[in-house]
Amino acid sequence: MLTLADVAEILDVTVPTARSLVRSGEIFGFQVGGRGMWRVESKELDAYVEREKAAAVARREALSRD
Repeated sequence: MLTLADVAEILDVTVPTARSLVRSGEIFGFQVGGRGMWRVESKELDAYVEREKAAAVARREALSRD
């Protein structure tokens, strides 16, 4: 399990950006405990990174066809 701080560090973004990615559903996460701390499974973060990589490849291929 990863905290938002962990996610932010791995992606090299700010904690508010990581929180936004989770709240928007781009990265699946869930809240635990009385204070509602967000947690993200490593496999969910890996899936997000793979989706972003695939999107980047698709954009690059689309640009090269133009």
